[in-house]
Amino acid sequence: MRKIVSTGLIAGAFVFALASCNQKTDAVEEAQEVNEGMVEDTRMEEQKDDLSEFMTKAASGGMMEVELGKLAQQQAMNQQVKDFGTMMVNDHSKANDELKALAAKKSLVLPDSMSQDHMDHVKELRDKKGADFDAAYMDLMVEDHEEDVEMFEEASNNLEDAEAKAFASKTLATLRTHLNRAQEIDSTLQK
Repeated sequence: MRKIVSTGLIAGAFVFALASCNQKTDAVEEAQEVNEGMVEDTRMEEQKDDLSEFMTKAASGGMMEVELGKLAQQQAMNQQVKDFGTMMVNDHSKANDELKALAAKKSLVLPDSMSQDHMDHVKELRDKKGADFDAAYMDLMVEDHEEDVEMFEEASNNLEDAEAKAFASKTLATLRTHLNRAQEIDSTLQK
């Protein structure tokens, strides 16, 4: 018993030391690392890693979509862009809540903030206003939703977990709608 407790304390101190030394690691990577340490069976570990990677990236992307949607509601000049931002806030908030519930059910840790890449997108768009914001936001929404559709297609086809596959498939339909609408709006903006 004493050996187990001391081993646990040493492992805990090691994790804390790593976290303290590597403050640059972003929230998505930290969540994935926590999730990786939770399984011992090799086959189960691979499945859990795939599930963790998908869910942590989806969580970060969802947070960015909501944040940028709020920004679009405030800073966009074009009403279609403002309306698109509202759709992003509503749809991605709902998907984020579903993802959190699924992660809790699967005992997975999700990031509490966006990845550095996603934060960089938000910072970049915060400084833009009016037509400049509209063009940059819609360009990003097309690019981001193309990547999201690809990621969710892969998850809906390849994840082993049936509930996660169902979430990916259900969300994929919404993401395709978002992509189509983003492309439509983007094509109407003067650049």
